[in-house]
Amino acid sequence: MAGPAAVRRRGPGCGALLLLPALLVSWAACQAPPVPAAEPPWDGADVRVERRFVPESCPRAVRPGDFVRYHYLGAFPDGTRFDSSYDRGSTFNVFVGKGQLIAGMDKALVGMCVNERRFVKIPPKLAYGSEGVSGVIPPNAVLHFDVLLIDLWNSEDEVQVQTYFKPEKCPRTVQVSDFVRYHYNGTFLDGTLFDSSHNRMRTYDTYVGIGWLIPGMDQGLLGMCVGEKRIITIPPFLAYGEEGDGKEIPGQASLVFDVVLLDLHNPKDGITIENQHVPESCERRSQTGDFLRYHYNGTLLDGTLFDSSYSRNRTYDTYVGKGYVIAGMDEGLLGVCTGEKRRIIIPPHLGYGEEGRGKIPGSAVLVFDIHVVDFHNPADSVSITVNYKPSNCTVLSKKGDYLKYHYNASLLDGTLLDSTHSLGKTYNIVLGSGQVVVGMDMGLQDMCVGERRTVVIPPHLGYGEDGVEGEVPGSAVLVFDIELLELVSGLPEGYMFVWNGEVSPNLFEEIDQNHDGEVLLEECCLQLSGCKLWTREQHEMPSSILTNQWVFRVHSSSSRFWQRKTGSWF
Repeated sequence: MAGPAAVRRRGPGCGALLLLPALLVSWAACQAPPVPAAEPPWDGADVRVERRFVPESCPRAVRPGDFVRYHYLGAFPDGTRFDSSYDRGSTFNVFVGKGQLIAGMDKALVGMCVNERRFVKIPPKLAYGSEGVSGVIPPNAVLHFDVLLIDLWNSEDEVQVQTYFKPEKCPRTVQVSDFVRYHYNGTFLDGTLFDSSHNRMRTYDTYVGIGWLIPGMDQGLLGMCVGEKRIITIPPFLAYGEEGDGKEIPGQASLVFDVVLLDLHNPKDGITIENQHVPESCERRSQTGDFLRYHYNGTLLDGTLFDSSYSRNRTYDTYVGKGYVIAGMDEGLLGVCTGEKRRIIIPPHLGYGEEGRGKIPGSAVLVFDIHVVDFHNPADSVSITVNYKPSNCTVLSKKGDYLKYHYNASLLDGTLLDSTHSLGKTYNIVLGSGQVVVGMDMGLQDMCVGERRTVVIPPHLGYGEDGVEGEVPGSAVLVFDIELLELVSGLPEGYMFVWNGEVSPNLFEEIDQNHDGEVLLEECCLQLSGCKLWTREQHEMPSSILTNQWVFRVHSSSSRFWQRKTGSWF
């Protein structure tokens, strides 16, 4: 997991301290306070320790048996340097109190904190004694060490977990074999940064508990909630051990990871559905092959918004169960009611997989909060519900009749589109003449005056995929609450009376020579030379062709009716 190492910076004022080259080789030494001008007398009988810097936080101090990593400068009392870990570019790594050090250093390190700096004087009897070290340490030499503790651990240590933020809701925690996405900062125990997913602006994505991570991280992630933040401290034998990673992490280094968990799923997961609102009345639920219109907000599991139909002010319209949407959404949209609100949680293998898409990162769990506006099936026809029918209902509307009616028009979710009541006038049409959408022509059939009904029209019998700009959305199911107020019967279905020229306003009376309220074919032909009456299928002409209410005229590709009782064309 290691990345580029942090660049160490020289602190301000380092240049001014170069008069003490034997003691000021390291960055840490540049940052440390200066050596006091005067010291109390030292009798040389035992180790003398001066604590030059002690960090404010010291959760743990060195004990015999601990393993430590530290930097040091070794010098004689006259300032002559004889050794330095800084020159070698690596810390000195050793167990304390096990005879691996000179006795004076074993004593001097006990009680130190990570990042503490000590100045140590060691008498010869606790150092190299009367023999010294040939060519390096003369006999009976007093040794001075400037020590900075970098790391500290014990072979009995375990992974330490410190949770400093946990969300109120935690429906699920990390288990073995789960796949997680998380951000982290990785530091050594002294705070030096060695890696950060934040710097790469990409989460670390991995399975937990199956050996894809160092053992300590496998342990440290278990039990986390999405959104939780914790610090995981890992001893080296559960990290990169004696060898390090060969790059930025040295051998025997304790590692500290500051982790925030963003995502969590298991390859065996299916979708999760949380019903947020289900209407009391739900006469129909969506099935495979239905066409749905719905609004949604799409977020990642940590709440990050990646998409919203609301921001576009337009529903998302699609078929369900046909592969037009991701597999998890195809499944999650089944069984919904119009007006229902539900949350659909989709694991990545049922979403956008390892690659992701657009603002959706790879291996991301998706959360959709949806609101179903309407749905229909392409096989649907007009649905008619009679709410009221008068007791005297003998004359029923048919094609060719002139109708006057009131209506309220709405979408399936109750959104009002239009109302003749608000306009203060009826809507007037000739039934079956194409003046209204096909579904309304069907819905107005066989009504009697005074009847009230609700007509539900699927979009393929309404305004189709395009809708009416600014008024009716595309692919919208329409609901009309209708009351028929007036019905004037028209021509028998399938017949048309055709002539050319101007028409007298008293045409019916002039043709109806015997004044019996009907126009016979013979009467028609006597009045208008060359007239013909045709059925739609060109069948035999009937003997009675018109009632006393209507004359239908086709002239120069225009059509209009003449109404006898009003004496006018319309």
